[in-house]
Amino acid sequence: MTIVTAPSPSVTSRPVRGSSRRGVLRWLIPLGPALVLLALFLVGPILWSVYIAFTNETLTGSASVHSRFVGVANFVKLFGDPNFLNSFLLTFVFVIGSAVIGQNTLGLIIALLQRGRGRVTRSVVNGVVIAAWVVPEVVAAACWFSFLAEEGTLNTVLGISQEWLYTAPMLAVILANIWRGTAFSMLVYSAALSEVPADLLESAAVDGAGPGRRLLHITLPLIRRSIMANLMLITLQTLASFGLIYALTGGGPGTASQTTPLYMYEQAFRYFEIGYGSAIALVMLVIGALFSLIYLRLIKVEDA
Repeated sequence: MTIVTAPSPSVTSRPVRGSSRRGVLRWLIPLGPALVLLALFLVGPILWSVYIAFTNETLTGSASVHSRFVGVANFVKLFGDPNFLNSFLLTFVFVIGSAVIGQNTLGLIIALLQRGRGRVTRSVVNGVVIAAWVVPEVVAAACWFSFLAEEGTLNTVLGISQEWLYTAPMLAVILANIWRGTAFSMLVYSAALSEVPADLLESAAVDGAGPGRRLLHITLPLIRRSIMANLMLITLQTLASFGLIYALTGGGPGTASQTTPLYMYEQAFRYFEIGYGSAIALVMLVIGALFSLIYLRLIKVEDA
C-alpha cells in the first residue's frame, strides 16, 4: 500500500513568495528608467516649486543667492493683494463664460445639429470647427486681433469705429477662447450622442414627446457622464489658459483682462519674485484640484 503525504505549508509557500518577488522585479526593471526620469523631471520640480512658495526666492538681488524660509508670508501677502483678488475674479468670469457656458453649450449644440446629417455636411462642419482648435494660440490671437481691431473686420462690416480690445477686453478673450476650444466639446458630445439608442428616441417621438422633451428626459440623462467629464477637462484647461490672453491683450488695458496665470507670470518673470509667483501657482493648483474633486464627486453621485 502506497502512502501519499501532503507537502508541508512551508514548502509550498516559498515558491509562491519567490515567484511574486520575481513578478515584481519583472515589472520594476523595465519601468525603472521611466520612474527615475519621472521623479527627476516631474516630481522634483513640483516639490521644489512647493518649497520656494514658502521662501523669499527672487531671480535678482540678495534673495536670489541667500533665500530664506518665510513661512506663509507669501500667502498672507497674496490674499491681501487687491491685484490678485482682481485676477482671481477675472479668472472665474473667464472660466464660467468661456468654458462652462461657451464651449460646453456650443459644442453640445453643434453635436446635436449634426445628428442625422449627411457625411458631407458633418465633414465640412467638423473641418471648420476643428481647424480653429488645431491652430496655435498665437495664430488664434492674431486672427481675433484682426477681427476686433479698430480697423478690423467687425468694424468694417458694422460701419463703426470701436476699439473692442480696449472697451471690452474680457468679452474679446472669452469669445476668442470659445471659438478656439469648442471643437473639443463638440467631439466629446458627438461620441457620446452616437451611443444614445435611436430606437429609444423614436419610441418617445411616437408617444408624442417633442424634441425638447426628448433632449431633457432622454438624451441629456444618458450622456451625463460625458457632460461631467467634458466640464472637468475644459475647466482645468481654461483655468490655466495663458498664451491666448497674453498674445491678444497682454492682460490689459491695465489689469482689465489680467487673469491669475498672467498675474503669476508678471510677478515671477517680470518682477522676478519667484517665491511669490510660486505661491500664486500653488493656489491655482489647489483651485484646480478642488474643481476636479467637485466634478468627480458629481460623477459618483450620478452613478449611485
